[in-house]
Amino acid sequence: MPYYRMHGFDSRGIHISWLAGLFASVGLLATPLFASCEKLKQLPVADTVITLAQSVPAGKLDLPAEILPAGATATVRQAFSKLPAFCRVAATIRPTKDSDIKMEIWMPASAWNGRFLGVGNGGWGGSIAYPALLTALKQGFAAASTDTGHTGKSGEASFALGHPEKLIDFGYRSVHLMSVDAKAIITKFYGKPIRYSYWNGCSTGGKQALTEAQRYPDDYDGIVAGAPANFFTHLMFGNIWPAIATLKDPAAKIPDEKYPVIYRAVMKACDSLDGVEDGIINNPEQCYFNPDTLQCKGPDSPECLTPPQVHAVQEIYAGVKNSRTSEQIFPGLEPGSPLEQATGAPPDHPLNFFRYILFN
Repeated sequence: MPYYRMHGFDSRGIHISWLAGLFASVGLLATPLFASCEKLKQLPVADTVITLAQSVPAGKLDLPAEILPAGATATVRQAFSKLPAFCRVAATIRPTKDSDIKMEIWMPASAWNGRFLGVGNGGWGGSIAYPALLTALKQGFAAASTDTGHTGKSGEASFALGHPEKLIDFGYRSVHLMSVDAKAIITKFYGKPIRYSYWNGCSTGGKQALTEAQRYPDDYDGIVAGAPANFFTHLMFGNIWPAIATLKDPAAKIPDEKYPVIYRAVMKACDSLDGVEDGIINNPEQCYFNPDTLQCKGPDSPECLTPPQVHAVQEIYAGVKNSRTSEQIFPGLEPGSPLEQATGAPPDHPLNFFRYILFN
């Protein structure tokens, strides 16, 4: 049986309620180091070159400004300056001739909690998740992060153009190999087995979580899949669909002033379904709002929708479907969703998918 099922996770890798509490409540164990940090640079690891093995004294981490989080505030920079002493290992994994997967492992010099935490990325990856490593280290975890096999902005997917192996690295290989290497290096450093291995990620990190659970269930004992970018290819069609519904026909474009009208109509129809009128639709799947009720009875006005606009709202709620078979490709938005945030110019994430991956 896969570990994530043995330890209370469902088949999608979604964590049960105790895991978040476990992160906060784990007792820290004083652990003597088996190998010096610097000696890890000579550790042989398949398809991997360890490029840095450095003991970092408490409060002395020196990260170049360009790899700190974009727009890092003084508070964020101060947080990095208050880290406990740890062993910092950087490595490059090259499973193929076109692979260049960067990873880092941060291991507490003392008070290791006996656990390993892999942390996820956002968008199209392209950088190591240093803030997540910071948080994990302060909680006593030995933690690892990867750049997913390329360097670049999280909203940019041009790395995949002409590089199918790099796309595979982003899709699943980088996280798996990072996890395997990190566990081997951590075990060597402490001279004892890891008690439990966990994954924690949101958005793309949530997608990575589900992929790990499906492809490599033995990598982690427990997985937190936050807001997962699941069913990735279909999701990209779902993300671009509201823009198509409102922009393919100029008459279907919904002016900004009409979105509050739609929202108020949905609330009027569904807010009280749970017995309380509080501005919250408790169960959107029980909301059967018909946009036809907003169709203008006379000339167009800010308080009603034209027939093409009504049709656009219906398409957004229905979700994208295969035009030949009517098969659902990805679900639509639920009534009460902020449609103004989903329509208009499509976000970079799906545009990059269509530009660089689907249409090459």
